[in-house]
Amino acid sequence: MYYNGIYHLFYQYNPKGAVWGNIIWGHSVSKDMVNWEALEPPIYPSQRFDKNGAWSGSATILPNNKPIILYIGVDPNNRQVQIYAVPANLSDPYLRRWLKPARLNPVVDPDQVVNASAFRDPSTAWWMNGHSRMVVGSKRNHRGIAYLYRSWDFFHWVKAKHPCIQHPIQACGNALILPGFVIRYDYYTVGTYLTDKDRYLPDNTSADGWAGLRYDYGNFYASKTFFDPAKKRRVLWGWVNESDSTSDDAIPRTVWLDPNQRQLMQWPIQELETLRGKNVDVTFFIPRLDKVEPFNPSLTDAQLLCAKKGSKVQGGVGPFGLLALASKNLEEYTPVFFRIFKTSTKHTVLLCSDARSSSLKDGLYKPSFASFVDIDLADKKLSLRSLIDHSVVESFGAGGKTCITSRVYPTLAVLKNAYLHAFNNGSQTIVVKNLNAWSMKKPLKMN
Repeated sequence: MYYNGIYHLFYQYNPKGAVWGNIIWGHSVSKDMVNWEALEPPIYPSQRFDKNGAWSGSATILPNNKPIILYIGVDPNNRQVQIYAVPANLSDPYLRRWLKPARLNPVVDPDQVVNASAFRDPSTAWWMNGHSRMVVGSKRNHRGIAYLYRSWDFFHWVKAKHPCIQHPIQACGNALILPGFVIRYDYYTVGTYLTDKDRYLPDNTSADGWAGLRYDYGNFYASKTFFDPAKKRRVLWGWVNESDSTSDDAIPRTVWLDPNQRQLMQWPIQELETLRGKNVDVTFFIPRLDKVEPFNPSLTDAQLLCAKKGSKVQGGVGPFGLLALASKNLEEYTPVFFRIFKTSTKHTVLLCSDARSSSLKDGLYKPSFASFVDIDLADKKLSLRSLIDHSVVESFGAGGKTCITSRVYPTLAVLKNAYLHAFNNGSQTIVVKNLNAWSMKKPLKMN
């Protein structure tokens, strides 16, 4: 949330340890989304309506320029209800303390039709035609569903006759962008919101279900966007999950609709340039495409294709890319690479981030993540940007068309013993048109 010159990041937080449980809200503030200061927790179970939990939610700036939070409360019967909270002191620029008045809470109670054990993640509300609107995620008959609610005062909500959207997966909903996560992944669709009917219609630019569009095809989930009025942009935050149940936040990204209107584009926020992080930008030029491998129509799952081919199996055009967090003798490395195939009608580009060789340590979750990239190779160029931390590799392929985040745990490739290489294991020559790399400076304030 951006309010009066300050960015506010609210997040699920366990003050007793880096595992799930004892969840309250954490709160950090920043003026640039790079330097953050942690404040005291603003929301925690303290009333009957959130006795068993104060879970995720959203912040909204009302038309009168006052902020308000909606979040999930879990009542004594383990029913999930929607609670509102307001700042105790609007003159405090950091909005440290929040109140949840008992007189009106909960503001949304699941009716007999709604699954009260899965009624969560209220969206940021939007104002239209004299009413606020929000969606709340749920499930019915094993399908995700987003119930639409309307209110004239933000405290008395009425459920719309028809759901805003039904989808196989639904949680952590955003108005305008409706993702869902199951296990580890966040999905979204591109579509049209019918203002006269309060219905969302997907444009069918992608497959429904597991093969649909994702924000990120790696370790990235429970994401949330907000509109930044200061810079007229929409910003996406997401969690980079660990091998256990804990998580860190990914680098915030600006998101916008691709000109082809088939998918979203993403790029690290501009403010990150002030750090010039351990950040690699490279453009590959492919002189010829006549050696491209034929595409096997039985391997339409990008992740399975990446796992089968990997970075070592020689192809025609590719694999080529970067070896990140590599040890001196390549006992450990995380390859991020492209591989190009040919169908009867077009070229198919695969982007992989393969963590299987990232660590010598056993018992870790080390998947090979991948996705196909929707790009025309007319100019025979492919770009790749990777942000590399000690254990996170965030990659943006083809200018942000496809993003993959890998969480890795090297044991040898640490600090000064971590190397970066460009590589090509294909039979076709690949030209590195440009390659720029910078080392990370620490923010002045770290959360």
